[in-house]
Amino acid sequence: MASSLPYRPNVGIALFSAEGRVFAGRSRSAGPEIVLPGFDWQMPQGGIDADEDIVAAARRELAEETGVTSAAFLAATQDWWAYDFPAYAGPPHRLSAFRGQRQRWVAFRFTGDETEFDITRPNGDEPAEFSEWAWLPLAEMPERIVPFKRAVYEQVVAAFARFAAPAA
Repeated sequence: MASSLPYRPNVGIALFSAEGRVFAGRSRSAGPEIVLPGFDWQMPQGGIDADEDIVAAARRELAEETGVTSAAFLAATQDWWAYDFPAYAGPPHRLSAFRGQRQRWVAFRFTGDETEFDITRPNGDEPAEFSEWAWLPLAEMPERIVPFKRAVYEQVVAAFARFAAPAA
């Protein structure tokens, strides 16, 4: 029964441009986080290693999924926000041992040049996380994400709205 499974510790990343838009990638996820057509844009996220600092985990995941290392720390949430995976009838998956994910979120301001972005690299044993990327308004992200993550994205918008304006 899925409700008896643990949540996977996870970090989400809101990377803001100088103009106040947030990095979003078109997800290639293949389960158990099933991506529905029209809800395939998300911000980077990934697992937290045992005893890993949350900001260090966010920097590692950001680099793995986007190639970006030029990012100034802005803030991190203190609370954990969880979502459950939807029912999944596909083949066993590396996340099948989990009910869902519990996340803390970290906000960064991108300080580099856009040539730094490389979303084509494989993510460990997995294919590249994203097929394309764009700078999008933070407030639009909840409507662009799969419904089972929407409540968490609404919390991210509330927590980081102050960064969604042009940098001074």
